[in-house]
Amino acid sequence: MNEKLIDQFISIEGVKDIIRIFTEENVEICFVGGCIRDVLAGLQSYDIDFAINCVPEDTIKVLGKNNIKFDDYGKKYGSIQAKINNKKFEITSLREDVNQKGRDTDVKFTNDWLKDASRRDFTMNAIYLFPSGKIYDYFDGQSDIANQQIRFIGDVEQRIQEDYLRILRFYRFLGCFKNKKILDNYEKILCRNIPMIDNHISNEVIRSEILRMLKNKYAINSLSDFHNPTLKNDLIQKINDWWIRDDYHLGIQKCMNEVNKYFSDK
Repeated sequence: MNEKLIDQFISIEGVKDIIRIFTEENVEICFVGGCIRDVLAGLQSYDIDFAINCVPEDTIKVLGKNNIKFDDYGKKYGSIQAKINNKKFEITSLREDVNQKGRDTDVKFTNDWLKDASRRDFTMNAIYLFPSGKIYDYFDGQSDIANQQIRFIGDVEQRIQEDYLRILRFYRFLGCFKNKKILDNYEKILCRNIPMIDNHISNEVIRSEILRMLKNKYAINSLSDFHNPTLKNDLIQKINDWWIRDDYHLGIQKCMNEVNKYFSDK
């Protein structure tokens, strides 16, 4: 399985070049996150993300040395976006998040793969696949994908309260699976924290997440109630109420109109 994944990723233009230039500098680099998650879930993967065992300044030096264009807008968080022709690759240094304050956090770079994995949101986003075929899956994310379930890393409520966007991401990723499974106590914790989104996440970010939900293969699983697929879930109902309260503009109204199509015939 690992070899097939690697072959699939390597066939994408620019991937071989990124791996080669860092390997030549004796820097460990591997695939991580959504590209692995999507393929293991049987979905098309469009973005390739890398985790790398060097600080962002060194990432920039290697890219510059090889005349590869890049954006460093995420440098504070260790993320450098490399550009090869029309392809973009997110290359992120191993890090710990400390003193997290909502969407913002202080960053401490590290050489410890487990510490980097521990700061990620879900087990399925913390799988590292190296070009050699070696894999780090500290939290058994592969099993969670196989079981079509989303599991937080660490204490669920703590991880949500660190960044309430994780609630939206949880619901979005439900749409990756045909037969979604909700772990014990998750529903209660999610519903208890959904109201906090209103004060911490902008309408535009919420809209962006819903649009991504609508693009999911099983979008209805992101939008519907955990127990009754003919009803909107608590998140979608709350968002609709907030947007009506705020006299939502045309773009947001169109977004909710698209959501309503999934329920109009039910």
